[in-house]
Amino acid sequence: MSNELDKPEVRGNSHPLLIAALSGGLMLALAGDGYLLVRSNHLEQEMTQQQQDTQAQLTRISDATTSLLQQRLQAINDEIKSANDAANSALSKARSETRKQSIELARRLDNQQKEVSEQLSQLKDETSTATAKLTEVSSDVSGVKTDVTTVKTDLAATQSELEKTGADLKRAMGDMGVMSGLIATNSKDLAALRELGERNYFEFDLNKHNMTQKVGDLTLTLKKVDPKRNRYSVLILADDKKVEKKDKTLNEPVQLYVSDNKQPDEIVVNQIKKDEIVGYLATPKVKMARR
Repeated sequence: MSNELDKPEVRGNSHPLLIAALSGGLMLALAGDGYLLVRSNHLEQEMTQQQQDTQAQLTRISDATTSLLQQRLQAINDEIKSANDAANSALSKARSETRKQSIELARRLDNQQKEVSEQLSQLKDETSTATAKLTEVSSDVSGVKTDVTTVKTDLAATQSELEKTGADLKRAMGDMGVMSGLIATNSKDLAALRELGERNYFEFDLNKHNMTQKVGDLTLTLKKVDPKRNRYSVLILADDKKVEKKDKTLNEPVQLYVSDNKQPDEIVVNQIKKDEIVGYLATPKVKMARR
């Protein structure tokens, strides 16, 4: 019985505790709301401050960017101005140089025209001189023809004289394949040839004491002598050119064209001794150029 009476008291005592717990929870809730409200105000202030800072930073960035762009634009303008000045200077220099070149070219053209005029005048004078010389040469040719006729007449007369002297003159084929003039094999024949007067004759004697000798317009140098075989070799200097005639025989016409003459000079050796040759050089009296 006593246990049943105790239960209602327990229930009666639990109500104040419940109320106290609810009051504490309410107070805690109110305190949390207050904290949240304060925290919200702080966050709002922080956001406002951040917005203000961001706006100030954007303003500073904008001002810096504007200043940088202005500086860059000024630098570009300066570069453009410098480039324009350089271009204008180069253009002015080019115009000046072109003007100088034009003046120089005109001067050269004028000089060339003067030179051409002088050359034309000189050419006219040379043509007149050449014409006069041609007329003179024509007269000389006529005179040569007359001289040839006279020589033929003299030759016929001299032939009769040769028959009287008994000279034994012959012709032979030269070493260059050209029929030679009359050949003398001794002093008597050479005297007869001089009487004919067809050519000029120069005697020579090349030996070990006088190996090189000036003969007419030629210079002869004895190179080799073979008395047993009647052969010799000689070096000829003519017109600043050297020609060696090797292994030539006794009384063989050794021929050489000199100064572009139509007729060759002829060397004839009549005596071949030890280290010595004796002979003569025959050259044409009338020199005619080969064509």
